[in-house]
This record gives sequence, C-alpha cells and structure tokens, in this order.
Amino acid sequence: MTHDNSDPGHGNSPAAWTSVIIMLVAFTIGTIAFFFSIAWLVWASAGLVVIGLIVGIVLARLGYGVGGSRQLPKNVH
Repeated sequence: MTHDNSDPGHGNSPAAWTSVIIMLVAFTIGTIAFFFSIAWLVWASAGLVVIGLIVGIVLARLGYGVGGSRQLPKNVH
C-alpha cells in the first residue's frame, strides 16, 4: 500500500475540528430555536456559524491547520 503525500488530510486538524464543533453547536441551537419560534436566537445561531468559520480560518493561519507549523505530526504506519 502506498501513501500519497499530496493528501490534504481531509481537514483533520485542530482548526477544522474547532470550527466544526462551533458550527454544530450553532446549528443545534438554531434548530431548537426555530422549533420554538424564537427568531432572535435563530439569527444569533446563524451569526455563530459565521463566527465558527472565522475561528477556523484564524486558527489555520496561526499554524493549527492541516500541515501547519503548530500541528503535531501523525505517525504513519
């Protein structure tokens, strides 16, 4: 089996995980708020999705993205 070094890692990085967790929480809150017709909380959760995206971009630029300088290398077997 060969390993392709050009594989981007499919977003498996601290930046990606943090961003996705923030967005999942936002979608969960937004879905519950939509069910209970709490319009301001739906819009606030939409804003939180945008914040999650920004956090992911900032962390990736700080070196926590795939192949970043602050990410720990994985052991390849």
